Amino acid sequence: MTDPLPVVLVHGFWHGSWCWSRVTEHLAGRGIRSVAVDLDGHGLRSPALRARWARPFDAAAFATESSPVSTVTASSAAAALADQVRTIGDGRPCLVVAHSMGGAVATALAELVPELVGGLVYVAAIAPVHEPAGFYAACPENAGEKLSRLLVADPAVIGASRIDFGDPDARGQIKEALCHDVDDAMAEAAIALLSPDGPLGMLTEEPTATADRYGGVPHTYVTCARDNAIRLPLQHRFIKEIDAVSAAPTTVVELGTSHSPFLSQPAALAEAIAEAARA
Repeated sequence: MTDPLPVVLVHGFWHGSWCWSRVTEHLAGRGIRSVAVDLDGHGLRSPALRARWARPFDAAAFATESSPVSTVTASSAAAALADQVRTIGDGRPCLVVAHSMGGAVATALAELVPELVGGLVYVAAIAPVHEPAGFYAACPENAGEKLSRLLVADPAVIGASRIDFGDPDARGQIKEALCHDVDDAMAEAAIALLSPDGPLGMLTEEPTATADRYGGVPHTYVTCARDNAIRLPLQHRFIKEIDAVSAAPTTVVELGTSHSPFLSQPAALAEAIAEAARA
């Protein structure tokens, strides 16, 4: 029996490597080596937004300051991620697990360096192969999403999708959009760690996903049936579009969670990832 692939865990907009901590515990218990990374423009790779920390807080300044991550694109983030994957796997292919907008980066990664990607696992992810990631937000399949109402500025003006996660009046809406099935204490802790800006370039860049490169990578998609950020019909649309350029059908795993299964059902998510790593 071959050893399972090392796993690289990739977060989505506003999150960081921290969001995978509960999953890495369960993967370790299953004998799976995993590393969570910060994408460009996020976590330890994100420059601070001045208005976020100014005191007194100026909501108008927060909504108008140009984003310090506006130049980050899916392909630039994928190039940086390729270096991380190469280091983590020591040249051996890794299983790349991508949540939400991290899916756009993972797709670009698989096209860029398919030899480093032993498999892709999308988790309630934006997985664009034909259209820019931002195209899908207003699609009919995404009707009922509760995320866009949280934006405090025009992304085209500031260069990012910006949310004020520190606004106490919006806390209930934030939880409903991202993690409504997570207990209040953990949801509060997670929301406090979210960064305000998701780079516009990840939304607007035209994707490239060819059958020869991206299509040769095995794919799994973990759907989240109660997701209020990326609705289930849109997740199913991504699966169909992936299959149109893939050599083999996407393996589908269904979870009945919000947009944050790494918080609400980490054991079930870890099991899905472990199965892909062993395949």
